[in-house]
Amino acid sequence: MSGAYNAGGEGPHIEAKSQLIDHIAQGEKPVDQWRIGVEHEKFGFTLNDHAPLPYEGEGPTVCKLLKGLTRFGWIPIEEAGKPVALKRDGGSITLEPGGQFELSGATLDSVHETCREVNTHLREVREVADEIGAGFLGLGFSPKWALAETPIMPKDRYAIMKAYMSRVGRLGHQMMFRSCTVQTNLDFSSETDMVKKLRVSLALQPVVTALFANSPFGDGKPNGFMSYRAHVWTDTDAARTGMLPFAFEEGFGYEQYVDWALDAPMYFVKRNSIFHDASGKSFRDFLKGKLDILPGQLPVISDWEDHLSTLFPEVRLKTFLEQRGADGGPWNRLCALPDFWAGLLYDQTALDAAWDLVRDWTRQERDALRAGSARIALKTPFRTTTLQDVAKQVLALSRQGLKSRQRLNAHGEHEALFLDDLDEIARTGVSPAEYLLERYYGVWGESVEPVFKETAY
Repeated sequence: MSGAYNAGGEGPHIEAKSQLIDHIAQGEKPVDQWRIGVEHEKFGFTLNDHAPLPYEGEGPTVCKLLKGLTRFGWIPIEEAGKPVALKRDGGSITLEPGGQFELSGATLDSVHETCREVNTHLREVREVADEIGAGFLGLGFSPKWALAETPIMPKDRYAIMKAYMSRVGRLGHQMMFRSCTVQTNLDFSSETDMVKKLRVSLALQPVVTALFANSPFGDGKPNGFMSYRAHVWTDTDAARTGMLPFAFEEGFGYEQYVDWALDAPMYFVKRNSIFHDASGKSFRDFLKGKLDILPGQLPVISDWEDHLSTLFPEVRLKTFLEQRGADGGPWNRLCALPDFWAGLLYDQTALDAAWDLVRDWTRQERDALRAGSARIALKTPFRTTTLQDVAKQVLALSRQGLKSRQRLNAHGEHEALFLDDLDEIARTGVSPAEYLLERYYGVWGESVEPVFKETAY
């Protein structure tokens, strides 16, 4: 959910929908320029009492953590005189609404490189966190803190979003303040390539949700879901979330996605570093100079980029494709997600086979898989089998695609080595959430407190 850092309003005006379509099309890249980007979020907590990290104050805070990380060459970015993000070498560290700490990595050539980047980041964060008495959790949903106990970060856009969320869904605040994800960003070469990748990604997102399901707790007890984070997205804001059924219709392409985005209500417009509340208003009106909060003004490309960043479908199209279906988790699964998707989408044989697998799935089946994967993960029924069997097939395709990519590390190992953990989950049918619940009802004695040690980075 991290946002741009431009002051807003700069650049040539946009006057036609065709310019918005062209902006997305400019993301097309030849195969040899395809890259992999990974974003992951994590919950900060105080070591002494397992409370969420406040932004500032006595004891460990988010602000102290951000300032401490500048020793590693991270450059602070401020809002209203307070550090709210860091940037370095094409990557950034940003704050989600409830203080979730997000690394948005650089775009890199291989999963080996992205994994090294994640490892470096976690090592740096751990060094500073140890000094101030903080820790970080690899989970998809905060296991203990009530919404009222969760701090809000000092970013104006989040205040606007918080006010609007309560009008459009029951669980939007839970998403903003209490959820964590890991995401992967991948490229496409043409409109046709984008369409196939988007359709495959949307259909298979429930497989990822099930394999990465890691949010079975909330308010100090089991919440009834394997991925409560995924469930939260089903009742956040229907106008900007979901499985994009229109993407499977004949004739779908850049223009149809742009039309959907234009019909999704706005959140804000940024001008001279000030966020103007545009919640519920129309970008189509903005294109005509009829946005009532900025009468006569036309949007610029940064306004469109900001708007696209406030849309939250299971797969998001910008100038790349963003895979959004996984819960946050431990280091090895932060590397496994880009592995899974690069294997499927960056090898043509694997992509074609994946499309053959899902092309006859109906909208009703895709929706049922989305709901089932959040509640019961790989045990979700599908036709004559379960999602577990689908996961095994897809992982085999991904592994072969990664081997075909021939990206080797210094030890001569393929990227496919990061799929081993997912293969074991698919083999057993036991999601990470089910393992945590087994611990909860067993050696943890029905307490979530041990999670602050066993799932900490």
